[in-house]
Amino acid sequence: MKFKTMQEIETRKAAILKEMEQEGADLDALKKEMEELRNNAEQLQEAAAKAEATRKAIADGAAGIVVGSFNAENTAKPEEVRNSREYLEAYANYIRTGNDKECRSVLLSKNAPASGQVPVPDMLEGIIKTAWEKNDFLNRVKKTYFRGNLRVPFELSATGAWVHTEGTTGLTEEEITIGIVELKPENIKKWIRISDESIDLGGEQFLDYIYSEITYRILMELVKQLVADVTGASASNSASAIGVPTVKIAPGVNVIRDATANLTEEARDLCVVLNRLTEAAFNAAHATANFAIDQWAGLPRVYTSALPAYSSANENDCYAIVGDLSALQVNYPAGEGVIIKWDDLSLAEDDLVKVVGRQYAGHKITAPGRLVKLTKPGA
Repeated sequence: MKFKTMQEIETRKAAILKEMEQEGADLDALKKEMEELRNNAEQLQEAAAKAEATRKAIADGAAGIVVGSFNAENTAKPEEVRNSREYLEAYANYIRTGNDKECRSVLLSKNAPASGQVPVPDMLEGIIKTAWEKNDFLNRVKKTYFRGNLRVPFELSATGAWVHTEGTTGLTEEEITIGIVELKPENIKKWIRISDESIDLGGEQFLDYIYSEITYRILMELVKQLVADVTGASASNSASAIGVPTVKIAPGVNVIRDATANLTEEARDLCVVLNRLTEAAFNAAHATANFAIDQWAGLPRVYTSALPAYSSANENDCYAIVGDLSALQVNYPAGEGVIIKWDDLSLAEDDLVKVVGRQYAGHKITAPGRLVKLTKPGA
């Protein structure tokens, strides 16, 4: 038996010496094995000497084979690989089949995570990012990325400061009551059925079509939920929720100014959130006033169909929101990306494929004193 290391040989030699001392030991066999171990050791030493000589020769440039030169400028960057047509096609196949083996073979394994979500092509990242940035409402909302439920504290109540005159009795200790708002994430989903003909458009066109439609619808639903957080809020704060004051008034030239008077000094980046049809009611009031005044008080408008038009709203319905939208917070435990699931079996007989998109998010109002609701008065 030949050993591969000198340590193994030395260990066996020590064992043989002990066996020779035992009564009835086969000394001839043990001597023969000892000789084989010496030969084994000499062979290992010769191999080590040759390997060291070869290593030194290669290091000195006296040996080795030149197989080509390396130029870092000519190598493809990970971003370039991810934007290649091959990677786009592979990513399309990944969405169809759920198997990322082909996708990872295009993007080198050291650039792709060993597990988890496959890096999407930059084109798709751009779609999601653009959808966020082009949505004026979501672009103003606070975003965080904590895993699990997120508990955000806020000051529910606190006593004020006092002026202490020298020689008078000491002041009472400040009392602070802290409230907690908990953001529990939920799945926002959207699914559509696509014909086989649409799939045959090809990799890039196919992905653009799928992501643009699903991402848009999911973000619109998220805006709807955030608006509902405001419209459904009570007028005052509680231990687990932040209230939003209400101004019950019809559109007019001074309405926005009256609304901002209800905000605290912490409300900074102010805007008016409303339906485009409601804007017409404000403009009509401006025309009726017949004098030069900005009915928007210099604030930008953010449009959403999640709020009703003033003309179709019922009494006490919120038709506009005024304030700083950073009071709203969205927490993404799994990131902002839209996850796609592909089902090409359940509707195969109709030549249709079901594509389901989802986004995991929790949302609520987390900062008091920064928003106010405008509601419709009675006739």
